[in-house]
Amino acid sequence: MTSWLEIPEGTDFPIQNLPYGVAEHRGRTGVVVAIGDQVVDLAALAAAGTFPDVPPGTFDRDSLDRFMALGRPVWRSVRSRLTDLLATGNDPRRRRQVEAALIPMDDVTMRRPIQVGDYVDFFSSIHHATNVGRLFRPDAEPLLPNWRHLPVGYHGRSGTIVVDGTPIGRPSGQRLDPTTGRPTFGPTDALDFELEVGFVTGTGNVAGRPIPVDEAERHIFGLVLVNDWSARDLQAWESRPLGPFLGKSFATTISPWIVPLDALAPFRVPAPPQDPEPLPHLRPRQRLALDIRLEVEIVPAGAAAGTVVTRTGFADMYWTMDQQLAHATSNGATVRPGDLFASGTVSGPTPDSLGCLLELTEAGRRPLRLADGTERRYLHDGDTVVMRGWCGRGSSRIGFGSCRGTVVASSSRT
Repeated sequence: MTSWLEIPEGTDFPIQNLPYGVAEHRGRTGVVVAIGDQVVDLAALAAAGTFPDVPPGTFDRDSLDRFMALGRPVWRSVRSRLTDLLATGNDPRRRRQVEAALIPMDDVTMRRPIQVGDYVDFFSSIHHATNVGRLFRPDAEPLLPNWRHLPVGYHGRSGTIVVDGTPIGRPSGQRLDPTTGRPTFGPTDALDFELEVGFVTGTGNVAGRPIPVDEAERHIFGLVLVNDWSARDLQAWESRPLGPFLGKSFATTISPWIVPLDALAPFRVPAPPQDPEPLPHLRPRQRLALDIRLEVEIVPAGAAAGTVVTRTGFADMYWTMDQQLAHATSNGATVRPGDLFASGTVSGPTPDSLGCLLELTEAGRRPLRLADGTERRYLHDGDTVVMRGWCGRGSSRIGFGSCRGTVVASSSRT
């Protein structure tokens, strides 16, 4: 399928994608869809009667939550209508209707696309879990006994989820001084990125009624890239016995575009086998993964170019999205439109496919050399971390845009 619009070569946003976002333009904020290097103002199209099954005012908002609450039949209806309007062969009269709603992407400011009532971060890559286990428990089994039986996760802080391009202040907190064996307070010396993929829920469930694993995708609106920034020294000191807290809650960056699950359907692949077989409530009839390619680039302050420090893939995650959502609601907990569920660090089996500096540098023991000649054990002030993700290649590439953040110095006093 092609569009009558001129679509730049290699774009993340061909007509097969049509991801949703929230943009500000000339003082007004609303829901938009990306195509090529432009966005379509959905509120303008709705005002012209384009979406008869969408309630008035749905797209004149600062989040996608109300639209996502309408459910999959409406999502598919809107997507189908947009595809028809943008496809080659469209009626010229309807083209003029679309042209009036087009805005150059460079003229808008992207905002966080969801309100995020709740946020869960999982730990679902077997390569990442194994590597971290070996680093922290070198004389023990790297995977804890529960890991192969359920998708391990924890609740994060939704209020500090920010959108692509937001500066990330270096957090302060307690960390252990290895020379004295006593805690100190100050800016983290071990700021890290975590390469993740997140899914966003649309329709929720009734309290006390778990979402069955084979019905989970009915509740998933789409996917985003996620950088769950981590302060490793703070995390190491505080996380026993209750797990991550201040070392993780200071910032999580998401990409501004939510790629609909339907756009990713052509890139489904079999998920890796699980051993042992999970319990029945986590055992779908068919286990499918998504073949998303991922990379992370570090750009030092003032550098002419960055360095891609990892390339990996999402397809071999041990626990899938439907299993994660089924598990999260298996005790009767509810989900709502705009809730975010992140995969946990995505790491592959090779040294160049690891999803965080903790793994890439072996907890700082083996620094990375960047293209400008500098080394990194962990992130420096001024470093920009850029995450990218896409499926396919060439004209069939379905991308997520970028998920970036620049580290700025802490304002806290030691």
